[in-house]
Amino acid sequence: MIPRSMNSTLMICLALGMRHAVDPDHLTAIDGLCRVRPRKTNGVLFALGHGLVVTVLAVGVGTVIAARVSFLAPWMLIGIGTVTLWKLLQLPARPTSLKHPIIAQPFLLGMLLAAGFETASQLSALVLADLTNPWLLGVAFTGGMVLVDGTDGYLATSTQNLAATGARNAQSASRWLGILVVVFSFTLGTTRLLGLDVDRFALVVGLGLFVVVIGLRVWARGGLRPVRVPLAFSRMLERSTPSKGGL
Repeated sequence: MIPRSMNSTLMICLALGMRHAVDPDHLTAIDGLCRVRPRKTNGVLFALGHGLVVTVLAVGVGTVIAARVSFLAPWMLIGIGTVTLWKLLQLPARPTSLKHPIIAQPFLLGMLLAAGFETASQLSALVLADLTNPWLLGVAFTGGMVLVDGTDGYLATSTQNLAATGARNAQSASRWLGILVVVFSFTLGTTRLLGLDVDRFALVVGLGLFVVVIGLRVWARGGLRPVRVPLAFSRMLERSTPSKGGL
């Protein structure tokens, strides 16, 4: 039976994982992924890759490897921003010809961002590794990310699919979300390359961006179907409507 203190620690790790999932780099990366390869599992796979690295670091191995590949993380975000900008500038929009770009691999992207973007919640989870089993900690932290990132990826893909069918709300939402992806991917990538510390703003910016993103995606689902008039009622209206030439 798991001790009560360990249960409390695991619940904290679960909450930290959910909080970590609303960081701007998560929201930006998942939305960008769903534009390049719209799959409803993008968010889940991204969270699993991210959680794997956090778990390995919590166990105490992989630090050297993570440090060696961390420089790729900002470039991956900039790559997502570049592809998104290219797609936004296409008139009319056409599907990208990049069938299997590296930035479209959600599991790998999640791993690289975990190595390159260490935010307060991720570091807090690593500190808690000294208080409990690091493997359980990793599972709890990953579970929190899967809940939020998975939902985010599902809604992002749904928005892109609706936009592809011509739904006006979804097309407008997709356009505005694309602008946000471009702005945040270039901003986050550039600040990381310049070595600027913006982690203290991650929670406020992330929560604000999360509210905007979810709001746009919910709004995108409005006005999906035109009101259908029953056939019999439609024919009755046609018979009762006088012709243009009649009096």
